[in-house]
Amino acid sequence: MTTLQTEYTETELLASHPVVEPLVAGGVKCHGGFDDDGNYVSPRTLNRWPAIDAWQQQREEQFDTPILDIPLDTWPEHYPNVAQAKFLIGSGVPQPTVSILTRIGTVEGFGSMIRYSVIPELQKLFDEDVTGTAMSHLDRGLYEAHARDEAGFEDEGGHKQMWFAARDVAFENPVTEDETATMLSRMGIPMPGASGKPVDMAKIREEMIARRVLPDDIPFELESLIERMARLLLIEISAYHAFAWAEDVLSDHDLVAGDGEAARLVSYIRTDEAPHVAYLKTTLTEMRDRTFVGTSGKKYKGTDMIGRIWDRAVSESLGERREQTLAVTVREIEHALKDKRNKDDLLEEFHSLGSIRPTADGSFTAVTATY
Repeated sequence: MTTLQTEYTETELLASHPVVEPLVAGGVKCHGGFDDDGNYVSPRTLNRWPAIDAWQQQREEQFDTPILDIPLDTWPEHYPNVAQAKFLIGSGVPQPTVSILTRIGTVEGFGSMIRYSVIPELQKLFDEDVTGTAMSHLDRGLYEAHARDEAGFEDEGGHKQMWFAARDVAFENPVTEDETATMLSRMGIPMPGASGKPVDMAKIREEMIARRVLPDDIPFELESLIERMARLLLIEISAYHAFAWAEDVLSDHDLVAGDGEAARLVSYIRTDEAPHVAYLKTTLTEMRDRTFVGTSGKKYKGTDMIGRIWDRAVSESLGERREQTLAVTVREIEHALKDKRNKDDLLEEFHSLGSIRPTADGSFTAVTATY
């Protein structure tokens, strides 16, 4: 068995490496920083990475199974693709790219909510020991570190602020606060409290219970915890396409401002996201490898329990959720072009540069190459 440390305190998992220079993005001090050689160092990884490595090694020794994963090429390319985004910017239409960067930054900020997740007493719900596992550290530093990475903490900005800074550097402060709120509302992302109505948590819980796929004697809190992690992991994995897209577009000195600073900020965010992917994969795999114990005492194979949730999450991620994102993006592009005299020509050229294009009924079809 591994002799590596597998038990950590929250303080240890939130500890950061010392840096010689902080990261300042768009005038905002952000987390992380640079070492003596000028290399970027992610925050809160002094012990988090060694812990994840130890939990993975211990799991492999105990169960000798492959870690839960999904190939990156399972996800199609980012929409719009690099050529399409650069075409719009070069044609004097940067607004769709600004909207995408704003949406990403806003959604990153919602990551702070992960710290409020309800985590049941996991040992009672698994037949095997969960001591010294990633799952036993979710509420002992892992979720809090994730929340701080995404939304910032105290006087330090996180990924939300870094995405906004990348946008503002590249496009020279393109939107005001009011314009941002309008843009997000147009994309179906209202800001908290914007409607003036309190969130009906009881109704949300009722809807989630109606979607259950696990047996009734598996506590709802455990199923919702697993589903949230599965969705988060798939978002994090698919986001690698968004990172690559953003870095490529924002590094084009002929199209955007900032001499590459915006692209560098995105590369730092990408580095920060790696431990999120790693601990989520590890936790879900730990659960998959174990035996679930229902409140009735009945036991269930973890492969079946995790598989049910994972398969649905993948299907929704590649299906309805992607379709919703595509539809929102097309609306933003059409909105940005609506006052252009040559809007039809621009839109047709835009679509010709992609691998997919919308049809009359709102669905998408593959672009057929013409020679």
